[in-house]
Amino acid sequence: MPAPDPRPNGFTLIEMIVVLVILGLVGGLVLTRAPTRGGTTDLQAASSLVVGTLRVARTRAIAANRPVPVRFDMADAALQLGADPVRRLPPGIRIAAAAPAILFCPDGSSSGGTVDLAGRANGARIAVNWLTGRVAATGANAP
Repeated sequence: MPAPDPRPNGFTLIEMIVVLVILGLVGGLVLTRAPTRGGTTDLQAASSLVVGTLRVARTRAIAANRPVPVRFDMADAALQLGADPVRRLPPGIRIAAAAPAILFCPDGSSSGGTVDLAGRANGARIAVNWLTGRVAATGANAP
């Protein structure tokens, strides 16, 4: 029968505490140095939301053979497609539209107009052609 090993198995409490403190310090450094979500990302998300909503409205108007409006709420930075629920833009993004709504007709045309989005440091403009209903975005990070 072999002799029992005099060394204890496992780690001491002090060794575990030291390892946890080191991991906590490294984790804290990583979190403070990690990239944060900036205004450019929020502006791009808002621009994609508005462009996508306008394009869906045009498609619905053609498919259902009836007019479909997109309404803008400048005070709450939100928009609404027809009777769908209101969709809010990311925090910090402001919206300004030439008209309170853009109406898409069954033939693909629209009432036309522009929608301006403004973030912390940059902005984007979304234009809707009245004749063709085509939606185009210009400005920072246009989709």
